[in-house]
Amino acid sequence: QFRLRDWGISRQRYWGCPIPIIKCQSCGEVPVPEKDLPVVLPESIVMNGVGSPIKQDESFYKTICPSCGKEAERETDTMDTFVESSWYFARYPSYDNQNTMVDERSNYWMPVDQYIGGIEHAILHLLYARFFNKLLRDLGLINHKEPFKNLLTQGMVLKNGTKMSKSKGNTVDPQSLIDQFGADTARLFIMFAAPPEQSLEWSDSGVEGANRFLKRLWKTVYDHHAKGKIESYKEGELSPQTKNLRFELHQTIQKITDDIQRRHSFNTAISSVMELMNTFAKVESEDPLTLSVKQEVIQNVILLLNPFVPHICHALWSELFNTKIDHEIWPKADPKALIKNEYAMVIQVNGKLRGNMLVSTDLEQKDIERMALENEDVKRFIGQENKVKKMIFVPKKLINIVTG
Repeated sequence: QFRLRDWGISRQRYWGCPIPIIKCQSCGEVPVPEKDLPVVLPESIVMNGVGSPIKQDESFYKTICPSCGKEAERETDTMDTFVESSWYFARYPSYDNQNTMVDERSNYWMPVDQYIGGIEHAILHLLYARFFNKLLRDLGLINHKEPFKNLLTQGMVLKNGTKMSKSKGNTVDPQSLIDQFGADTARLFIMFAAPPEQSLEWSDSGVEGANRFLKRLWKTVYDHHAKGKIESYKEGELSPQTKNLRFELHQTIQKITDDIQRRHSFNTAISSVMELMNTFAKVESEDPLTLSVKQEVIQNVILLLNPFVPHICHALWSELFNTKIDHEIWPKADPKALIKNEYAMVIQVNGKLRGNMLVSTDLEQKDIERMALENEDVKRFIGQENKVKKMIFVPKKLINIVTG
């Protein structure tokens, strides 16, 4: 059930679509004849900040009644901008057509694959857009039922829990932020602070945190680059720690690709890169194979971050490879790197965490139980006096040794 109401679309301002009505004292309100459409706003107006400037332009509003030929006046109100924003997307593909609202190009490109708008417009604007789309369809101008295939409504930016507003004087000037930290820091903070569909709470400390991460990334890349020319990993037997780093890299590539393409979850995509760089920092070995994996990580991290922080990524890529990152293709996860031959297993003694161990995927339960009992940390808690009563085994997760 629709609760339809009258929609007052007139506005007392210059900016907007003119209302094609002529006011005549004899005939009343008369529509502008179709041959005289469209009514075009006058360009020789003076903006003085008082009322609608159209009312001051006699050459525009003084006219002749098309019905009786007597002197009359044009309507000086303009339509609300919702009228234009309700169908502009259908006009874009045929923007240069001077004869019709839309043409066959609109049918080719429409409907919109991904529509993004503020959450404040999620109800009325979308209702108007669908209304106009169905009207254009019924008139035979377009042939699609809905204007948008997918919709993403962005949350608002809040400060101290309140929507930022000029009238409230609680806005943050993005230019001052860019001057102090750079555009990449601003971009990274905004996309990392919250999912796009949720409201974002402004945080100065969050901005500083984003800036610190970019500085660490810059230093990490340059420190690695100083070790000389290193080729990305191709093949070779890796240590467990380095193998895990490569596993995490390709897991991150897989996750970020999905986060961006399907979920639009930019904050979790950025978080994944941060976690990967934390793992990177823990790998201290500098043997040739490990360095080649580190090179692979750095190369792909720059590519993965490029949509979010393009300026720093452009500079780092140019420094490393002397080419433009714009010409590179998006990374693809290596299926072989995602195959794990071992996994971490938690060891408990009487329900309390007492250790962990890496377990090969081809080991049987009895072998894993023996490994747990031989673990030095576990031995210390079991002691000489206690006897093992039973062992609770949860595959690929934990083993709990019960003593008594």
